[in-house]
Amino acid sequence: MLNIFTLASGRLVQQEIEALEDLSHFKPIWVDLQSPTLEEKRWVKQHYGLSIPEDAMDEDIEESARFYEEDNGELHIRSDFLIDDEEDPRSVRVAFILNLINPDLRSKGVLFSIHEEDIPVFRLLRLRARRATGLIEDAREVLLRLFDTDAEYSADTLEGIYDDLEKVSTQVLSGSVTDARASEVLSAIARQEDLNGRIRRNVMDTRRAVSFMMRSKMLNAEQFEDARQILRDIDSLDSHTAFLFDKINFLMDATVGFININQNKIIKMFSVASVALLPPTLIASVYGMNFQYMPELAQEWGYPYALVLMLASALVPMWYFRKRGWLK
Repeated sequence: MLNIFTLASGRLVQQEIEALEDLSHFKPIWVDLQSPTLEEKRWVKQHYGLSIPEDAMDEDIEESARFYEEDNGELHIRSDFLIDDEEDPRSVRVAFILNLINPDLRSKGVLFSIHEEDIPVFRLLRLRARRATGLIEDAREVLLRLFDTDAEYSADTLEGIYDDLEKVSTQVLSGSVTDARASEVLSAIARQEDLNGRIRRNVMDTRRAVSFMMRSKMLNAEQFEDARQILRDIDSLDSHTAFLFDKINFLMDATVGFININQNKIIKMFSVASVALLPPTLIASVYGMNFQYMPELAQEWGYPYALVLMLASALVPMWYFRKRGWLK
């Protein structure tokens, strides 16, 4: 899918391109390629003279090669964006190529973005830029606003983790955690831990991208200050992710503790039963040794007496355990 974005009265206008001839009708500041076909890549190369690298969206690209500047002045940035899918939270690699038409900073330039999936951050920026006048001024502003929106999206996702962990805390700290509930809690905690880790990596990647933009001296004074504010916002998220990791570890330890308590209760029942049955087992062993002379067994009351003695020897330990509170 090939979409281009132009500025009209200070707002971002989206146009979907279905043929090569359509590109000549617009002067975009942003060209977005989602799961581009070979034909769409050919259109971009033919009309804009831009060759999209084959490894643009590779996941295994070296970290040191994710931010660089070509000899012709093109800036290449590969950054990860978070998708907070309830079923499958993940990060999606996006390749940005910023082509400033000339070295003059007043040139709006063109930003090219290549990615495989629709990204919530992109949708949110498009919605805002269509409604707010003057939010976007040039291609560099588009890239900067994408990273700003990405930091905001990460913050919103962190708030969702806070809310989910509050529900988990209520279950764990209720004082009654069965094995079935503990399994559900551990599953929820594992998901939140994974999502929190992805957010941590995502904001780290955003920080590196914004820092690269600042070092490349491509931003004007106002945009440079906006970039510094984005970095401050990202720094504030680090403390939240660290706190959530601590909270997750606490809930994990508490849940595992309740599981151990439930297991200890089962072991305790077997321990009490084995101790209580030890005296009657001893008595049964004595009367089962077939001694030559056991006068009480010759009486009518002999065997009933042995059975009563075995029962009493089992009840006395149980009474003692109950008195000490060990059966609760």
